Amino acid sequence: QVQLVESGGGLVQAGGPLRLSCAISGNIFNINAMSWYLQAPGKQRELVATSTSGGNTDYADSVKGRFTISRDNTKNTVYLQMNSLKPEDTGVYYCRVRYATMRTYWGQGTQVTVSS
Repeated sequence: QVQLVESGGGLVQAGGPLRLSCAISGNIFNINAMSWYLQAPGKQRELVATSTSGGNTDYADSVKGRFTISRDNTKNTVYLQMNSLKPEDTGVYYCRVRYATMRTYWGQGTQVTVSS
């Protein structure tokens, strides 16, 4: 059984940094992509950043230059380093993994609140 556990969320002032972590347990093989999504209040969940098994990364335009996704395969963990945070970055951040079978798993989410 695959489990994803996010951590690192909290309250931060605008302009500050925060780092999210997503620890993956269970089947850690054949993961094609690891991603972070944001569900802002009253909005649909949106893709923020993706890291593929081929080493590629991709970001939403709104976070380019501010957020960095990375992965530590020795710890089965994916990170999201968020810098220069803005109030519009507020919401619940979810980690997602997609396997070669196209099956996906989600974490429970971690709340990030950016105060102005």
